[in-house]
Amino acid sequence: MSLFRIGFLPLVDAALPIIAHEFGLAKAEGVAIEMVRDPSWATVRDRLIYRQTDAAHLLAPLAIATSMGLDRPAVPLGAPFMLGLNGNAVTLSTRIAAQLEHREITLLGRAFAALAKSEAQAGRKLRLAVVHRYSSHNYMLRYWLAGCGCDPDADVEIVVVPPPFIADALESGEIDGSCVGEPWNSVAVERGVGVMIAPTTQIWSRGVEKVLAFRQETLTERSEDVAALIRALHAAGTIAADPAQRGAVAAMLARPGYIDQPAALIERALGNRMVLSAGASPTAIPDFLVLHRETANFPWRSQAMWLYSQMVRWGHATLAPDGFEVAAGVFRPDIYRAALASTGAILPGASAKVEGGIAQPIGVSSVSGRLIMGPDRFFDGRLFDPDRAAAYLSEN
Repeated sequence: MSLFRIGFLPLVDAALPIIAHEFGLAKAEGVAIEMVRDPSWATVRDRLIYRQTDAAHLLAPLAIATSMGLDRPAVPLGAPFMLGLNGNAVTLSTRIAAQLEHREITLLGRAFAALAKSEAQAGRKLRLAVVHRYSSHNYMLRYWLAGCGCDPDADVEIVVVPPPFIADALESGEIDGSCVGEPWNSVAVERGVGVMIAPTTQIWSRGVEKVLAFRQETLTERSEDVAALIRALHAAGTIAADPAQRGAVAAMLARPGYIDQPAALIERALGNRMVLSAGASPTAIPDFLVLHRETANFPWRSQAMWLYSQMVRWGHATLAPDGFEVAAGVFRPDIYRAALASTGAILPGASAKVEGGIAQPIGVSSVSGRLIMGPDRFFDGRLFDPDRAAAYLSEN
């Protein structure tokens, strides 16, 4: 049986490969999974590129940055499967959150921008943590702040803190807020050191998140095994999306070898019902984390292109003539389609779309089955047309 060692961080959106292993779905496809837990995204990335693992639960922008050689010699990666959408939140210290009253995302952002400028003028910039320089957390946080009048490079300080240490950093006063995935917002809330003010689904309602990344050579040399693994992950998605399985999945993910946090916190994210502040009742947040529905697992090339636009916007990449195409090439819808072609899975007919263009659930063309796609709006109503990517950049 062919083995895949998969690197991961202890996050709820690592669920699908864990489910595929624990529920025997990988074995049914003729492959085996060994999960390799790490403390930081840099370590997960390094294990993958130095062949200590075969695949990785990886930040989508980090897969693009690694392929493009943005902070080290380039190593071509490919991402044929998305592990979910959203699942992150902006959490602020109780001191800062107490000074913000607005809950609508734009008003909240403007109030935060005013507070950040005031604190900076007083000689102490608010310090916000993200989980990696090349993370969707960083780019969605920056997108929101900039859209609400806060310059993320001048009015606040953005630092990197690995997810498992976010609550500790808030408690010690090292940071004033963060954008991180679950369950680490909930851990901060449970300790009484943080208040969850804005789930990222309110910034981009179908925001791209983690991918299952491989070295490109693995995709070529082990193509049949990769296809089998994708089928197992797709089957795992149906379990993750089943409310009847939610308790069992949460208990499994809570084990010491995986997330090692209370199952109750994990179940909140799986059920899209979050406790925003200590002692509060759960709040329903539609689509807080989408692990499988609609096209949550499909690697849209346009999503990779939007991420690249943000890398360029914030000076993390230099705009290259072929930059958008190279970024899009990291996402591999061709491999996804080939792996699932004979399974009855609903497959989109296109490989790219206008991001932010769906306001209400809508039927779209598909290769097989009836595909309904939910809203994918950005909070400010902007559209990203992959055919006008360069123009989009010039409009920022």
